[in-house]
Amino acid sequence: MHLYLIRHPRPTVPPKVCYGRTDLAVAQEEIASVKAALLPHLPRHARLFSSPLRRCTDLSDSLAQELDCETATRDERLAEMHFGDWEMRAWDDIPRPDIDAWASDMAGYRPGGGESVLEVAQRVRDFRDELSGMQIEHAIVVCHAGIIRLLAACEHGLSVPEMARYAAQKPHKIRYGELLIVDC
Repeated sequence: MHLYLIRHPRPTVPPKVCYGRTDLAVAQEEIASVKAALLPHLPRHARLFSSPLRRCTDLSDSLAQELDCETATRDERLAEMHFGDWEMRAWDDIPRPDIDAWASDMAGYRPGGGESVLEVAQRVRDFRDELSGMQIEHAIVVCHAGIIRLLAACEHGLSVPEMARYAAQKPHKIRYGELLIVDC
């Protein structure tokens, strides 16, 4: 299977704000720009999956039309990590001891009382295992940088705790609208 992992376009949110699971819009111009860059690299008639958050579904719906695909399957397991009380707060406004607690246990800590990376890794693994059983040639997944890192960790054959540690410790450089292609 060829897995086409796409990070959503830049949402309309101020810089340096924690927004994990918050459902944010994306400017139509941003969607159009990302779509134009992606289309030459994506297969037609592929199975399409998306995080249920608007910054992903707006792009996946637009891609489905252009690629002659069925509407994307919206899957909660592809949603970004929930940062609890940290959602929509400036990173500088989050108390330093809370940030330090997360830094000391990146995989297990639940920022703002939300989800831990370990919990997110388990739902991503469940999605990936189900996807493997579908016997499809091409799958396009529109989601988030954290989810992409975890899906990539699945391809290394890591256990769920190893996936969580891998994703939590590895800084990401996945740009908004970036495409990563994984051959499974």
